[in-house]
Amino acid sequence: MKAEVPGVAPGRIGDSPRYRVRSGRFAIDGLIERRRLEVPKREVESLPVAEPSRAAAAMVEMDPHIGGGLGRATVWPAYLINLAPNTIRLANSAAQLDGQGIPFERIDAVDGWTLPDAEIVRVYDSKENGRRARHPLVRSEIGCYLSHIAVWRRIAKGAAGGGFVFEDDFRAAVDLGDVMTLLSEDRRGWDMVKLFTLDPRPKCVARRALGSGHEIVAPFRVPSCMLGYGVTREAARRLVDRAVPFFRPVDEDHKFFWETGLQVALVLPAPLTVGDQRAVTGTIGTERRIVGRASARRAKGVSRLMQAKRGLLYRIRYTALLHYHRAVEGRR
Repeated sequence: MKAEVPGVAPGRIGDSPRYRVRSGRFAIDGLIERRRLEVPKREVESLPVAEPSRAAAAMVEMDPHIGGGLGRATVWPAYLINLAPNTIRLANSAAQLDGQGIPFERIDAVDGWTLPDAEIVRVYDSKENGRRARHPLVRSEIGCYLSHIAVWRRIAKGAAGGGFVFEDDFRAAVDLGDVMTLLSEDRRGWDMVKLFTLDPRPKCVARRALGSGHEIVAPFRVPSCMLGYGVTREAARRLVDRAVPFFRPVDEDHKFFWETGLQVALVLPAPLTVGDQRAVTGTIGTERRIVGRASARRAKGVSRLMQAKRGLLYRIRYTALLHYHRAVEGRR
């Protein structure tokens, strides 16, 4: 089925056989139906296991459904989250994925500004946010979380063992497709694997080879940002079941791995970096700054001081909990 992407020239994306989408309004409680992609197969190599420490013991276990990591691999499907007005972001993302022969499905992102107030109340727990989050969520953050939930639901209902999720402002390394192939056939034990980090040399509690040019590591501190990641089908089901109501941004939630119960891994060197941030709809960071300045003006500066205190307490609490749970893991 030919895709119709507003503002994108036919032949560049819309006519690509690797890009299919059905138009339609996003439903929070049920993702619109889309045609399943046929994914190409590639050769993958066997993956050696190293450093079987407790913190990543699950990460080095063999998947009983994979015959030793050899042979032909079926690459998990890829999903691209994109707000319809951001056609330039879509074109940039599609060009990179299409250029590496990576099939993908565009997922209509949720615009938080269009959500009814009643829906905001249903999905967002503002009281819990005040107790346990760093700052109040702006509407675009709520929409972002709902967009990721939509993809998790799609992966959870799919036939593949997992899926890859991309936001539309990434820049891909030339070997992204190879990394996705290796991860699709990896000996798992991880539930989610991140493809981006701001820290190229994070502290890790375990690591092992991923092919000949990468490592898959268990980071001591789970990186922020959901720019791109892989998630198993079972983990996607668990995320859907626990997601609503939420009170933190989606990327912050996954730093609290002891709450989600997920083993979060990271690929190094990361095959993604941050790409073009320009957006017709604006960005979460811009909206947060605008809302913050407005609140400070109304409170005559008191709000800014309170927010700074709240952010400091949040960081102290998170750091203490992180070290505690890593210490508990180390004793098992």
